[in-house]
Amino acid sequence: MSEERPPFPPFTAQTAAEKARKAEDAWNRRDPKAVSMAYTTDSRWRNRSEFFSGREAIVGFLTRKWERELDYRLIKEVWAFHENRIAVRFQYEYHDAGGQWFRAHGNEQWEFDEIGLMRRREASINDVPIAEAERKFHWDAGPRPADHPGLTELGL
Repeated sequence: MSEERPPFPPFTAQTAAEKARKAEDAWNRRDPKAVSMAYTTDSRWRNRSEFFSGREAIVGFLTRKWERELDYRLIKEVWAFHENRIAVRFQYEYHDAGGQWFRAHGNEQWEFDEIGLMRRREASINDVPIAEAERKFHWDAGPRPADHPGLTELGL
């Protein structure tokens, strides 16, 4: 089976948005192994203060993440793109084991190889506690429905 992950660079506004939405949908499914397959086998990551590389490390990281970030819901939006790079801003909501809700605000920079696999991901993220009544991401587990507003439409 081919590892190709269209769309391929160089990106246009349309293909960058498609790539971001595919990433958002995959992360909202919360399947670490499936998510890891969108990255090169030696993909380099910086997530907050963690630095690691490779699919096995990605699976381990995402497994730990989704064990503590419960009822995770994510929205990504393209900020900029150029050739084989895309910058996105994102927000996600989750609660911890004690029931405290959070909204995480972040930016990612992505770099892709020629077959559309991400070879580099750098993420800066800040978590803000919110009341459950302040939540804005309301959909059943899994990908965000097509008619659910994005970050800009939500005023975020």
